[in-house]
Amino acid sequence: MRGGSTGILLIHGFTGLPAELFLLGEFLNGAGFTVLGARLAGHGTSEQDLMRTTREDWLNSALDGYEILRGLCEKIFVVGHSMGALLTLKLSTLRDAKKIVTLAAPIFVDEEQGLEKLPPREMCGNFCVVKPRRKLKNVPPAVNKVYRQMPLISIHELVDLIAETTQILPKVKAPILIMHGDEDHTAQPKSADFIAEKIGSKKIRCVNVPNCGHLLPLTDSREFVFAEVLRFLNGA
Repeated sequence: MRGGSTGILLIHGFTGLPAELFLLGEFLNGAGFTVLGARLAGHGTSEQDLMRTTREDWLNSALDGYEILRGLCEKIFVVGHSMGALLTLKLSTLRDAKKIVTLAAPIFVDEEQGLEKLPPREMCGNFCVVKPRRKLKNVPPAVNKVYRQMPLISIHELVDLIAETTQILPKVKAPILIMHGDEDHTAQPKSADFIAEKIGSKKIRCVNVPNCGHLLPLTDSREFVFAEVLRFLNGA
């Protein structure tokens, strides 16, 4: 979505797709920004495609989006949701992201997700775990067309990405807005505190979203989320 000379790269989460950030992108484009939603490798196609990709592939997809925007804009902000927030943090250590926003970054995955039952990588093969069907209302139809299964090998890639991200936090220098829902049962809310404590940025803003779960860009509280993101990006 073309807009002004400042670009915003949006990065979706694990097993998700760019449509999850469409409403946020539309809002930011309406505020005058040029917006691009990256599609991560192995996402938005099939679970078999996801099995064949790695965390390096996902990061490269985000970097490709950054390079496209760099050809269109004078400066670039990056906003990531869930796993996309992890990629946002890593990208900011490799490229000149002027400001970054993390939405529900999963530094600590909630016990409800059952990671303790994940078999060793060498035993995962092509096995998948079934995901509940998503039935969100008042969102773009594509939002509900996420993968019905998660490849176990891809979950290992996500776990490794989390570990790598925790290690590079001191290298992140861009001004950052950290947002998290206080009822998130996917990424524990203490993830936000950990990022704020370990990150190397000098300008840090943390916003707790009350009565809100993991899907910050799609929740009933999304207008509040969008307004906070815009306020941060427009700030000095």
